[in-house]
Amino acid sequence: MLVFGSGAGGLMAALVAADAGLKVCVCERTDQLGGTTATSGGTLWVPGSDARSFVEKREELEQVRTYLKNEIGDCDELLREAFLDAAPDTIRFLEERTHLRFTLNEPYPDYHTDIPGAALSGRALTPQPFDGRLLGAFFSRIRPPIREYMILRGMMVGRSEIPALVRPWRSIGSLMTAMRLVARYLIDRLRYCRGTRLYLGNALVAGLVDALRKRGCAFEFDCSLQTLVVQNDKVVGAIVTQAESERRIDARNGVVLATGGFSSNLAMMKESTGNCVLYAASFPMDLGDGVRAAKEIGAAVSNDHRSGAFWMPISVLQRGKTDRTIYPHIRDRAKPGMICVTDEGVRFVNESASYHDVSDAMRKVLDQRRDARFYLVCDRTFIWNYGVGMINPVWQRLRYYIKRGYLISEDSIDHLSKKLAINDVAFLSTIVRHNEFAKTGTDLDFGKGSTFYNRFNGDKDHRPNPCLGMIVTPPFFAVQVFPSPIGTSVGLTTDINARVVKSDGGVIKGLYASGNDMSSIMRGTYPGPGITLGPHLVFAYRAAKDVVANGKPPSSG
Repeated sequence: MLVFGSGAGGLMAALVAADAGLKVCVCERTDQLGGTTATSGGTLWVPGSDARSFVEKREELEQVRTYLKNEIGDCDELLREAFLDAAPDTIRFLEERTHLRFTLNEPYPDYHTDIPGAALSGRALTPQPFDGRLLGAFFSRIRPPIREYMILRGMMVGRSEIPALVRPWRSIGSLMTAMRLVARYLIDRLRYCRGTRLYLGNALVAGLVDALRKRGCAFEFDCSLQTLVVQNDKVVGAIVTQAESERRIDARNGVVLATGGFSSNLAMMKESTGNCVLYAASFPMDLGDGVRAAKEIGAAVSNDHRSGAFWMPISVLQRGKTDRTIYPHIRDRAKPGMICVTDEGVRFVNESASYHDVSDAMRKVLDQRRDARFYLVCDRTFIWNYGVGMINPVWQRLRYYIKRGYLISEDSIDHLSKKLAINDVAFLSTIVRHNEFAKTGTDLDFGKGSTFYNRFNGDKDHRPNPCLGMIVTPPFFAVQVFPSPIGTSVGLTTDINARVVKSDGGVIKGLYASGNDMSSIMRGTYPGPGITLGPHLVFAYRAAKDVVANGKPPSSG
């Protein structure tokens, strides 16, 4: 079996096939594995799959069906049922056949907890830390997170460990935790390019790669898909480019497309979503190779999605002409004392809503006014306690970020509005009105902090509303943010086993799609954490099971 792409979908399909004894080759366009998955949170939305007992809860699944119907509608019900049916087996396979283990975080709410069928926990799994030393020298092939996700230029830490590292002086326990983590990291750096204690999406990728190597899977690096080879109405291989030359790779048992969709192909994004995308938070090589190659042989693309992509508010740090960091704003927006305004000086959204929903509100503003700008605004108290974007709490280099233009700072609201070139009267009125909401604990305009999900990402120790705080302490700060795609929802049309469907409705024999190359069953909605990676793994599992059930001894070249 031949797999293109090394994100969660591609690696999972490869692993299931290799575990069944098939000869498998994974082609990766770059020199490192993991794609967008490696820099993601690694969360998997897999309802009905309890990581502790793998018990299918029929009553719970009925609630899931209600929630998804309210979120998405009646479309793709067969695919949704296929997802729910295979989700428990997918997680069971990973825990039984790899070193990966998952935690069922409680609480870990769906994103729209005010919608019937939503849950406060039980549907999202997170990979437990993975020891990268198991990969030996191959560890360097795992794509690292963006540098701002690591401390000391290479050390990943878990969410529960962050308080000890930020404020180690708080207690003896915090100090000991910080010392233990730093000591492990320093030992790692004697042998490895970065710390080997991996979390989130990096742990997921490393665990899959570790299992694949043990099963003899071949990896081809710097290998990009050009065209698919079709014989007798069946895909039997592909033409690839590698080392500036073309060659053919045969795949008698099938080809799986998992090249990451096209969220970093700005021209394809504009055609699909209608938005002019300035920056993509996804893997830079998510350029649509799989979708393009499949369309060339008659594959259908599902376009009738609520949104063509999944979105994230991001900020951009430009260190030099070619050194740019794109940073996702996930949890800072929900903390008390931050608002998001347009260049007209007004709020337009519940800042503690999900990243997709906040981005969707930004895109609606842009639909009305293409030159609109957006800023997250806070004060000195906020930035010290919570940080903002890539700026951490407490341990801060504010002058560095101000000098780079990432952080805008002024000693008064009036001066800040002038530096941002926004409506100063409206901006001051917005701050005053927000501060009144912070006193009462009720946001009358957008309902910030009104749902369980909002409050989950707020500050539980802040009263009366964990998401509302005063903006009063100078200096005042702003960071410009943009709506950015983190993955495509639009993709190749497939059946329940991820077999790619033709434009005329038939199946393309020997061709499967996984990950963002496959049209998302969420259809441009974002019901909860991990609704991309969860289905990616499940449908990759179903695809490989179909290959194994119908395959013959493979040959490849």
